[in-house]
Amino acid sequence: MIEVKFRKDDHGNLLSFEITGHAGYGVEGEDIICAAVSVLAIETVNSVERLAGYQMLVDEADDEGGYLYAEILSEREAEQQYITQILLKHLFYSLEDVAETYPDYVSIQMK
Repeated sequence: MIEVKFRKDDHGNLLSFEITGHAGYGVEGEDIICAAVSVLAIETVNSVERLAGYQMLVDEADDEGGYLYAEILSEREAEQQYITQILLKHLFYSLEDVAETYPDYVSIQMK
C-alpha cells in the first residue's frame, strides 16, 4: 500500500509530504496506481521549482523506489508561498481522488 503523509502548520498551510510504499496493484513497471502517484508527486516538486522559483528540500530512494519526501523552504516570498500552496493543495486533492478510487492501495494522512 502507498501511504501519503502531509504536514501542515497551525494556519493550514501545507509544509511537506512523504510518500512510502508500493501499491501492489499490478506488476512492477505496469502498476497504474504507482505510476499515477509518482507522476503527481514528482511533477508537483518540478512545478514548484518552475512556477515558484525555488527547489523544495527533497529526499528520495532512487535505487529501490517507493519513497519520496519533499518540504518547502521556510523563507519564501508571498508570491512563492501562494503558488506553492496551490500546487501542494492540488497534489493533496489529486491523491485524495486516487485514494477514494483505490482505497485498498493508497491512504492519505494529514498531520
